[in-house]
Amino acid sequence: MVATEENRTRLRVGIIGASGYTGAELLRLIAGHRDLRLDVATGDSMAGRRAADLYPSLATAYPDLVFSEFDLAATDGLDLVFLGLPHQASMELAPQLVGRVGCVVDLSAAFRLKDAAHYPTYYGFEHTEPALLENAVFGLPELHRDELVGASLIATPGCHVTAATLALRPLVEAGLVESSGLIVNNVTGITGAGRNPTETNVFTNIDSNVVAYGLTHHRHTPEMEQEIGAQVTFTPHLVPMSRGILATCYARPTASCSAERVMTALSEFYAHEPFTTVIDAPPATKSVLGSNAAHVSARFDERTGTVISMCAIDNLTKGASGGAMQAANIALGLDETAGLATIGLAP
Repeated sequence: MVATEENRTRLRVGIIGASGYTGAELLRLIAGHRDLRLDVATGDSMAGRRAADLYPSLATAYPDLVFSEFDLAATDGLDLVFLGLPHQASMELAPQLVGRVGCVVDLSAAFRLKDAAHYPTYYGFEHTEPALLENAVFGLPELHRDELVGASLIATPGCHVTAATLALRPLVEAGLVESSGLIVNNVTGITGAGRNPTETNVFTNIDSNVVAYGLTHHRHTPEMEQEIGAQVTFTPHLVPMSRGILATCYARPTASCSAERVMTALSEFYAHEPFTTVIDAPPATKSVLGSNAAHVSARFDERTGTVISMCAIDNLTKGASGGAMQAANIALGLDETAGLATIGLAP
């Protein structure tokens, strides 16, 4: 029998912490995924509120969805659970879910860092789940696709880390740039600060303003170094746009580096990737808006002896919920591209 929307067996999905921006993005993506069905959407701070009231863009797909309080029993039998919780809360909840549901995809940093000693320094808490930390798979398919197959716990990369890693890892791996002294300058949209109002995201502070933050000690630094395989100085900048990240990265070339080899290394590394594309022009955030695409390009400035590598992504899609969906698709044996767009909302 030919599968139709009516008779297709869909995998049952839950989102724990669905009322934030990444949760809303997951709801959007699940609505367009032919193999997934939303069964549970919790949001303790918004329990009892309709999703469509909080996010009117979801009204057509979810006219009757009401955020519920978390109930562990409600996760029984789920094939896939996304965690959109604070870091320490995810660390504490994950042990109750792994083995209880088919696959857990965590969007926090609770299981990203393989060295547990980094957590007190960069996140302010001791990691108490070393076994889960060791077994969690880092959810960047371009680097860890084989490990993701059948994974029971996936750690979704940080949005800044996704952009910087896609820009730099192929060049480090090819030996074209030095593995120390790399500089990552990112500009990011305001949704990266979350939906709760703070001094960071209030309109009067962000409008017509650009500001650097997290200088010398940003919590994404050890994650970048882990995945890029090099020493990194990372400085993010908040800019007045809703979504998007542009990573502009600088590295010193090795003796084997050339302008041609830089672009060839990127092209060969991403030749068979469904979402990461090497382009000639400098990447632009508008080109990937709302999609799971990543646009990468690089230059070799022979005058100053500097390699410049760039990557643009949507921080909520490829940088968070879309990347989480891509990794979950692989883990569950689904089409990796299911539910995910490759074309940005431009113009």
